Amino acid sequence: MKIVAVCGLGMGSSMMLKMSIEDALDEANIKADLESTDLGSAKSMNADIYVLSADLSKNTEDFSGQVIVINNLSDSEEVKEKLLKALEEMES
Repeated sequence: MKIVAVCGLGMGSSMMLKMSIEDALDEANIKADLESTDLGSAKSMNADIYVLSADLSKNTEDFSGQVIVINNLSDSEEVKEKLLKALEEMES
């Protein structure tokens, strides 16, 4: 399982998303390969899940996996809920 946290430049918000994703995965005892990157690089990556902010969601047509759109990047509960829901959907 590969999960990519995406932001416009690959620095600030993707790192914040990555930390929230790590916390959610740790809490659920789920192992995954996790990276943070910029939007341009993410388009060439093969991932199962891409996590990004709402303002980037219109640029995901080239993504190979499921896209999770986060409305409030500082809301770790939103990240956790949406990520766990997506993982559950992938298993069924």
